[in-house]
Amino acid sequence: ESLLYIPPQELFATLERAENIIAREASYANEPSLTFEIKEVKDILLKKERPPSDRIEEGFSALLELLEEDYSVYLFVASSHAKEVIQAGLESRGAYNLERLNFVSGDLRRGFIFPQEAICVTSEFELFGKRSAKTPQAKPKGRFRRFEDLKPGDFVVHRTYGIGRYLGLKTLAVNGMEGDFLEIEYADGDKLYLPPARLDELYPYVGVSDKEPRLDKLGKQTFLKRRREVEKRLTEVVQEILTIYAERKAMPGYSLSFPALAYQQFVNAFPYEETPDQASAIEDVLSDLCQDKLMERLVVGDVGFGKTEVALRAAFITAYNGKQVAVLVPTTILAEQHYQTFKERLSPFGIEVGILSRLRSPKEIKETLEGLAKGKVQVVIGTHRLLSSDVQFKDLGLLIIDEEHRFGVKQKERLKQLKKSTKVLILSATPIPRSLQLSLLGIFDLSVIETPPQGRKTITTYIARFDREIIKSAIEAELSRGGQVYFVNPRIKGLASLAHFIKELVPSARVEVIHGQMPEEVLEKNLYKFLKKEVDVLVCTPIIGSGVDIPTANTIIINRADMFGLADLYQLRGRVGRADVQAYAYLLVPDLNSLTEEARKRLRALMQHTELGSGFRLAMSDLKIRGAGELLGLNQSGHINAVGYELYLELLENTIRALKGERIEDWEPEVNFRVQAYIPQSYVPDPEERLSLYRELVLCKTEEDLFEFKNLLEDKYGRMPKEAENLLKIYHLKLLMRRHEILQVEEKGANLFLIFKNAELVPRLRSALKNVEGIKVGRVEAQKGLVKIQLFFKKEPLDLALSLIGRL
Repeated sequence: ESLLYIPPQELFATLERAENIIAREASYANEPSLTFEIKEVKDILLKKERPPSDRIEEGFSALLELLEEDYSVYLFVASSHAKEVIQAGLESRGAYNLERLNFVSGDLRRGFIFPQEAICVTSEFELFGKRSAKTPQAKPKGRFRRFEDLKPGDFVVHRTYGIGRYLGLKTLAVNGMEGDFLEIEYADGDKLYLPPARLDELYPYVGVSDKEPRLDKLGKQTFLKRRREVEKRLTEVVQEILTIYAERKAMPGYSLSFPALAYQQFVNAFPYEETPDQASAIEDVLSDLCQDKLMERLVVGDVGFGKTEVALRAAFITAYNGKQVAVLVPTTILAEQHYQTFKERLSPFGIEVGILSRLRSPKEIKETLEGLAKGKVQVVIGTHRLLSSDVQFKDLGLLIIDEEHRFGVKQKERLKQLKKSTKVLILSATPIPRSLQLSLLGIFDLSVIETPPQGRKTITTYIARFDREIIKSAIEAELSRGGQVYFVNPRIKGLASLAHFIKELVPSARVEVIHGQMPEEVLEKNLYKFLKKEVDVLVCTPIIGSGVDIPTANTIIINRADMFGLADLYQLRGRVGRADVQAYAYLLVPDLNSLTEEARKRLRALMQHTELGSGFRLAMSDLKIRGAGELLGLNQSGHINAVGYELYLELLENTIRALKGERIEDWEPEVNFRVQAYIPQSYVPDPEERLSLYRELVLCKTEEDLFEFKNLLEDKYGRMPKEAENLLKIYHLKLLMRRHEILQVEEKGANLFLIFKNAELVPRLRSALKNVEGIKVGRVEAQKGLVKIQLFFKKEPLDLALSLIGRL
């Protein structure tokens, strides 16, 4: 602790800047002293002699003590569920008068107590050690449609002019005004120079094959004609799809009550703090469960990013409400692992968990089936055995499907039947194209978990020929640090000889084999030995590709990687790297030069997406490689190639919204001022970085986004030059124009011309003009349903336009 002497005005200036000050005592020198004492909340938490594990009781005890002593308590909570939990907890402990308890929505790590005024400011995190659910956070803007890395030579699609080739960012002088332009080449060498402020009119071109698209001709209507054909066909397809989904929406749903106190106790058994994305996904799922609707939510998250915890919490709420939960998984091994996890977490709350898989005896299966029919078994984990006709539920409330794309056509048909009358939660690391597209289109809801758990490292991936020395050194390196190795082969044939080969190569290694067609007891025994670390190298088929969680297995060798699909390779690689240890994946191929083009593309895509959380973006690559499959149940590859995948998705979204009766805003405000509006090279020298900033600017959809962007720019590069200021002003003006449906603002000589749709704006404009100096009204014309106003200005037309439209 130390003393600080500062003039009062400096203290107040510091407070106005919202800088943190921690003071225990303050007084004016040479004057009667003004003293105040601040205590820390932990001072009262430590007064009670309790075991450290009993953090919840400790927190409630402190809260009760403060309220009994008539303190006004300001308690920061992360969600409405947290508020319910704390209220229920206080009431169950005999506190019913909560008038002095004020809940504040927000995030606070450390509060304080001010005894002189009987005030305490604290948070659920400080009292109970963790947030109960969602930490509010800004959703990433433009998650699906943004140029990840637009490079010169890439194909792009302009919404009006069609397919062109991006040549780079150019600084040009047009009519004496300098600015940045995206240079795009069209057929016959024609060029389009697009100002960065109109970057949102451009899309990266992704077709369903790697065949180069033909460039469109500028000035011709061929692209618009193709686009109209696509829109017409989409209307027919979407009408059919919407009919099916409308039937589901029209069916009566049901809501579950939220058991606040029991839920908090259940959450407390989770040993980690939720990542922000995971907390957000949990909140989304709980909201769906507690609403009177038939839920269908897809939770997309990389392997090991915490989707199982989301499922556990959903299962707990459902079972606690007296309804049953079915958890459908693609493999026997995953069923066994999930069974252990669910049983361990749910049993203490009196929730009975059963399992249906081929590793269980006929007697066990019979007991589970009877328990389901009578409602005694509340949660059941199973493979496709769950979909058999002899499985009858007393009251199924939630169906959780893990990796839906791994089930066959027949099983999916049975799933359709089950889905008709129950809430559905789908978990996936690499969603099937159909799920991904339907989610994007808002037909069912999507939660994305992209933030990795703390300490998780990126998997180092190598592509190599099948080589004795490479395999030997990879296995020995892993074993030397006490780890284990998966050796995956695409087929059962050859597994035994591979196991023999590894034993010869690394004599000290304990090697076992597993595959889906071996006797059940042998498969279970060998896997169990691997789990118990009695086996060093597990030689197997892709049976381990789904959900086997063995933190000590951190090297995977995939033989004939060229024979696997992209989704399978991604899933297999995700089997390692579950702990905070560096993991390695070796993709072995017979000969790098003899790979098919398709295999080469798959492996290239996998190498490009090595960062954590890339499963979602990988699915986008998978769409391209698989030829986009049957989009929405119909083959649309011709139409995707015609306009590119990104624009196709937007047209599809617009078609759905139009058929739902929603209003489509398919127009862009047009702004023309004689000002230089761009990010100068002298301010940001790197052209790629400038393009990246232009992309971020285009993603700003609110004034708040724009303010954040301005702060980001000035934090990183210093005070903005006039050109960059003008660019942000133009963008701000376009946001306001969109809000008021002003189509065009143009500077001509000493005149400003405004064109807009709504005639009611005229009196509002006249009223706003009274408060704006240096501008007055000229002619007002109405033609073809539009209003055109002429304004005379004296100075700074851009600032005047912003001020005027901002006052409407």
